[in-house]
This record gives sequence, structure tokens and C-alpha cells, in this order.
Amino acid sequence: MLSTARPRRVAALIGACLALAVALTACGDKNTGHSQANGAGTTTAAPSASPSTGPSVGPSDDDTDDPDDSPTAPRSTGGQSSPKPSASKSTAAAPPGTTYADRLPKFGSPPPPHRINLPEGAGVPYYARIPTDQPVAFLTIDDGWVKHPEALELLRESGVKVTIFLTINAIKDNPAYFKQLRDAGADIEAHTLTHPELKGKSYDFQRREICGSADQLGQLYGRRPTLFRPPFGDKDATTLKVARDCGLQAGFFWKETVDKGIVRYQEGNTVKQGDIILMHFRDRFVDDFIAALQAISAAGLTPALLTDYMPAPPHA
Repeated sequence: MLSTARPRRVAALIGACLALAVALTACGDKNTGHSQANGAGTTTAAPSASPSTGPSVGPSDDDTDDPDDSPTAPRSTGGQSSPKPSASKSTAAAPPGTTYADRLPKFGSPPPPHRINLPEGAGVPYYARIPTDQPVAFLTIDDGWVKHPEALELLRESGVKVTIFLTINAIKDNPAYFKQLRDAGADIEAHTLTHPELKGKSYDFQRREICGSADQLGQLYGRRPTLFRPPFGDKDATTLKVARDCGLQAGFFWKETVDKGIVRYQEGNTVKQGDIILMHFRDRFVDDFIAALQAISAAGLTPALLTDYMPAPPHA
């Protein structure tokens, strides 16, 4: 009896082990098949960045102009770290031919301008803010190194008039580009021949740079400039005297700067009536232009042309 029962128990145990192994194999095959089916039919969409509905704001930089107009990082702000654009900020320009209506603020026509009186003196007056009683601000764009393909469309879409201070060395490879901007409402003014540091230079050096740029711009675009901005915003008494002797009316600094879609303020955190805003022809032209207009709109102001607020020149 004992010898017969023992083989039966061994056989039963072996059979149970075989059954368990078969069950585990089937379970593994089923789970593997489920996993493969999910992987074959599922795609994951990358989250899209939504465009900003208002200007990005940062502290003012040291109010210097970038000599080569490259999108360099702002200089030291006295220990303050410059803010970075929000993660939701769009950094890619829309393809040519598309509309910017969803990002561009809407402006009515600027008010009929009240021209200011310019003080007499050996040199031209120098303004960072126009002393006006009207709700306007002035967007200015410098140099001309980067000929962004969408600048013309932005000017047309926005209906905004801007003042562009052009450097001859920056535009000489494609002067026709700026004729299109002029025809879309940009006012072309002088910003020297080669974008040098003028402060401390001789009268003759400064005259060659300032008069030379005004003369060449007049030849290129059919109107000789009447306004002037020194490179980097740096000037001395000689600079202002040379500008006067070259037949220019006034020189201009700025109260706000725009770079990489960030607006930086010298005073407070809003554009004020009469403020002059500086941006450049840079790779991020689209973001800078829209950020500047959003800042003007947020302040309840309308963009206007600097020349409309200057006395009419004698030859006009």
C-alpha cells in the first residue's frame, strides 16, 4: 500500500507543476499583446505655447544701444537679474502671409499733432520724452542690420507709423528693403555712417558721420532726414552742434527699450505720454514690435511719428 501511494503523490505533484507553468505562460503572452497594441495606436501631442496677451516686462537696462545690432544679452543691471521671457511666450514668427491680428493691438488714428517749440542754441535739443499734452508715444527702430522678412507685413497689418534711424553701413547691402518700409509709413532718419562712438571725437569726425549719413539717406530715399540719434545714445556738446550745423532739428534718446520681446522701463513699469521707445532691426523683430505696441496700448496711448511733433522744417 505504502509503496503504491507514494508514486501516485509524486505524479500528482508533477502534474500540478505542469499546469501552473502553462497558466503562467498564457498570462504572460496576454499581457505582452496588450502592451504592443497600445504602443502601435497611440501618439502624444506636444503642448503648444500660447502667445502672450501683453508685453513682457523687465527692469531697464543701462540704456545703451547695441553697436552690431546682434541680439546680445542685456548688460549688467546693477545686481538685478534680467527676467527671461515667459514659457508661454511665442518665440517663433508666423509664416509670411499669415495675419498677426490676434497679437497686434488695435489703435485709432493718432490725434492731430501739437507741434512743439524747439529751444534755440548752439546745438540741437536732445529728447528722451517729447513734451506733449497728447496721449501718444513714439516707436523708433535703429540700425538696419537684420532685414526681417515680416517687418513690412507687420507695419501694414498694424497701420502704425514708426521712425527708423538707419546706419549707412547696415543698409547698404539692401537699401530697397527700407524703401518698402518707408512706403508703408516708416519715417527714415539719420543714425551715422558707421555707428561709431561719437562722444569725445573731433568736430570733423562727427561731421563726417552725421552729415554724411543724412546726405546719403536723402539721396537714397528722396528726403533728407531732419532728426538724428547718436549711436549708443552717447553724445557731447560737439555732437549736438554738428547735428545743428548739418541741418538737423533734434537728437533723440529713449525712455523704454525692447529686446527679445521684453520691454524695459527707465521709470516705473508703464509707457508714459510722450515717451520714445527704442527697438532694433534684429532677429526677434516680430516679438519686439508686438511687445512695444502692446506696451503702448496698455498705457492707453497711440503710436505717433516724431516728425509730426517737430516744427515744420523751413524747406517743407
